[in-house]
Amino acid sequence: MKAALRNHHARMQRVLDHIDRHLDEDLDLSALSSVAAYSKYHFHRQFTATFGLSVHRYVQLARMKRASYQLAYGETPSVTDVAMEAGYDAPDAFARAFRQRIGQSPSAFRKSPDWEPWLAAFGPLDDARSKFMQTTFTPSDVTIRDVPPTRVAIIEHRGDPAMLGVTVQRFIAWRKAAGLHPRTHPTFTVWRSERRPDSPADYSVDLCVGTDRPCQADGDQVKFGEIPGGRCAVLRVVGNTHNLEPAALYLYRDWLPASGEEARDFPIYCQRLSFFPDVPEHEAAADVFLPLK
Repeated sequence: MKAALRNHHARMQRVLDHIDRHLDEDLDLSALSSVAAYSKYHFHRQFTATFGLSVHRYVQLARMKRASYQLAYGETPSVTDVAMEAGYDAPDAFARAFRQRIGQSPSAFRKSPDWEPWLAAFGPLDDARSKFMQTTFTPSDVTIRDVPPTRVAIIEHRGDPAMLGVTVQRFIAWRKAAGLHPRTHPTFTVWRSERRPDSPADYSVDLCVGTDRPCQADGDQVKFGEIPGGRCAVLRVVGNTHNLEPAALYLYRDWLPASGEEARDFPIYCQRLSFFPDVPEHEAAADVFLPLK
């Protein structure tokens, strides 16, 4: 029974990965049922029963989420281009669907995203994607590295985590203006508080880009500092990198007590290796670093 269930989960995960890789293509039931190796007459019911979303709604949400990232963070020149990539023949149809889903027009979202309704809109999609997501780790997944110090430019986020998207947007805009491309200048996130502190006002995270050359600071918004070098336990996460809490918990709760190591006096942090929507969401990757004495 367990083997049969694992087989079913693997086949359904294959479908999700196929959808993510082929969002620009025709994703009809016949093609997706073939990917799952299930009968096309029953596949749509199996999908809905498994994920709580119809195939059609899942694809719509996946395309709309990618479109929202392109609007907020990307360099796509026009809403029309974003609409076409999302599978809409006309910008006005895309705008109606986007407003219905997000509560803002695409142009308003591009200028000033309202992230709370965005989080609510894509909650069902994230729930479906995490259904079979591997969040368990083993000691063999952790390596110990001697990490060199890295000079970084920093934009701090302090306060409500629901507003982190606004800070991310400002961070991306600044690094673009400074010519610090992710391919040539590494991206780090330093967590200075819990992911969900008792008070949202206590949430604290630093968004960092590696650079050792002088850059113009954006008023008081950009600071310069260093991620110190030294020994670190490193755990790589592929897929679901918007939530690295399971990896951090594993390092603190399971790996560290069993290892005999002691944590160094610097917060846990991550390096973002690849990003959605530059790669399909399940291929996004990050290394989580726990500094050690």
